[in-house]
Amino acid sequence: MVGITFSWGLNYVAAKISYAGFDPVFVSIMRSLLGGLCVVAWCRWRGISLLSRDGTLAAGIGVGLLFGVEFLFLYIGLEHTTVARNTLLVNAMPFWMLLGGHFLLGERMTTRKVFGLVLAFAGLIVVFADKLGAYEQSMLTGDLLSLGAGVAWAATNILIKRSNLTTVPAEKLLLYQLAGAAMVGLLVLPFSGPPVRVFALVPTLALLFQAVFIVAFTYVLWFWMLGRYPASGLSSFAFLTPVFGVLCGALFLGEPLSAGIFVALVLIVAGLVIVNRPARRQIPGEVPDA
Repeated sequence: MVGITFSWGLNYVAAKISYAGFDPVFVSIMRSLLGGLCVVAWCRWRGISLLSRDGTLAAGIGVGLLFGVEFLFLYIGLEHTTVARNTLLVNAMPFWMLLGGHFLLGERMTTRKVFGLVLAFAGLIVVFADKLGAYEQSMLTGDLLSLGAGVAWAATNILIKRSNLTTVPAEKLLLYQLAGAAMVGLLVLPFSGPPVRVFALVPTLALLFQAVFIVAFTYVLWFWMLGRYPASGLSSFAFLTPVFGVLCGALFLGEPLSAGIFVALVLIVAGLVIVNRPARRQIPGEVPDA
């Protein structure tokens, strides 16, 4: 999960570079289409069946729509609020995952887990504290959409865990979601800017990196893990993604980096350790932990 979240943080840099040549909505569509083609080619080479009747079509359509709505809310939300506020609200997803996991997945919510998530989220606030700025009434729409993106992200994970999608190959699960994201993107594309801004080598390579590595590799790995480990524990690692994004921005784009990022990393790592620490084996007659 640390490797996956680092890759997703690096994806912020790749996305920013690709936006120099392409519209963000167009990038989202092409990531889905090119990444989907890579996954299909991999499945054909490995002999992984994608068309078998396994009873997952309805659930697959559901997660595809949620996946598409998540990115739609995220992109539109960014137009109406700041990047810092958007990042914080979207990455509040582990809290929704903890609630959903408690009531819908049987993943018990404990005082220890809540404290760990609060500690990790405090680290995220440290990263963006100097960028939150003054609040304006016009930001309310963007804030609500950003919050909705985080809810849709959690709902996608919960639907996967609640359905029989955990029994299908991770590649097929990803293709359901890429199809949904591409469809939503195509609906929004006519209302966005010109698809191609400047056709150049570096933005094109950045787009290919997102499609081949981020989508076709890390997303498959994420869904493979989601079918085998507690969803709330995995989702708590999402707090690392924006922190790695800031670090990669400083490393590759020369963006400013404050000492607060290292304080944030300490808080987030401490929170992750608390959330994911294996429960202590209970001695007969002992009162269980909160």
